[in-house]
Amino acid sequence: MTAEHAPVPPPAAAARGPLAGLKVLELGQLIAGPFAGKTLGDFGADVIKIEPPGGGDPLRQWRLLHEGTSVWWQVQSRNKRSVVLDLRTEAGRADVRALAAECDVLIENFKPGTMEKWGLGPEVLGADNPGLILLRISGYGQTGPCRDLPGFAVVAEAMGGLRHLMGEPGRAPVRAGVSLGDTLAALHGVIGVLLALQARAASVSPEAPRGRGQVVDVALYEAVFNCMESLLPEFSAFGTVREPAGSALPGIAPSNVYRCADGQAVIGGNGDSIYRRLMAAIGRPDLAEAPDLASNAGRVARIDEIDAAITAWTVQRPVDEVVAVLQAVSVPAGRIYTVRDIAADPHYRARQMIERIVTADGLALDVPGIVPRLSATPGSIRTVAPTLGQHTDEVLRHRPR
Repeated sequence: MTAEHAPVPPPAAAARGPLAGLKVLELGQLIAGPFAGKTLGDFGADVIKIEPPGGGDPLRQWRLLHEGTSVWWQVQSRNKRSVVLDLRTEAGRADVRALAAECDVLIENFKPGTMEKWGLGPEVLGADNPGLILLRISGYGQTGPCRDLPGFAVVAEAMGGLRHLMGEPGRAPVRAGVSLGDTLAALHGVIGVLLALQARAASVSPEAPRGRGQVVDVALYEAVFNCMESLLPEFSAFGTVREPAGSALPGIAPSNVYRCADGQAVIGGNGDSIYRRLMAAIGRPDLAEAPDLASNAGRVARIDEIDAAITAWTVQRPVDEVVAVLQAVSVPAGRIYTVRDIAADPHYRARQMIERIVTADGLALDVPGIVPRLSATPGSIRTVAPTLGQHTDEVLRHRPR
């Protein structure tokens, strides 16, 4: 990259992120609540994470560890300050109430009723801080007949309709290897917080100088259900129960995973003009020009024939050749990436989607970059994940104990 084409670094204020000055208190553990806190922190919010004494957030011990701490922790808790408080004690709860009175946002993902049992419900916290936005993430939401049931992402993905569609027809459903329900709920929670901040800013008045806060109630199953596209209206209109379809995309053709000589490739040829280019590239002009295949509905009716034609071409070629030929004629195609492919991909690096940090215990570690990318006020990794209780004295030292 030449100097004249190098990106101009943002001014110092912008480098702090668009949420600089926002103070967030994170009480949640594991995935959904902390992922929401991570996302706000990535864009400049000051996130104070409350952890229980002893082991702290259980995520510190999940999956692969380095020097006794999960490397996952290094992603989930970057840009946060760790404060140890025992919420089972009145002293710990008093400190939380005092901190919440100074914060803009509080995040919790406990079972509904837990915060109220601790004397930390929205009525109590809102009395001390009317502008507080309380993000509450739970399996089934704060109301309804299922509110008191324990809820994990694995159950939410099933109740939300996703799990039924995952896998091969006639076989038991499979799960994605990550907790999609938690992450989807966290992202919906972040959207809710940003909307509530906008509403709070619009409600500023002499009686409410900081504006009015509110509760953002996110249920894991609802976050999953919100992403289920045409599932419900198709059932409502036609009585159609959508079934699993393996690697294909039902009702949209052709879009599938195709065998190659040395692996598999994903090909999406489901636009009308894209389909014609795809058929020309694989040497099937007859299928490209067939009148009944000019639109998606006709292709869906003959999808087995189309998939067989594509497979007959791909199976004779290595993945790299298949992808190169199709990309050259603007047909979306790609290999099935493992993390090894991701780590080696120059596009990831060019987009700064892989960043190198050095953890508190000295490990040089590649971690995911910041999403989304903002041109003027980008997010950043300002601090690495904290050790347990690293900031307890810093945060509480000016407060009577």
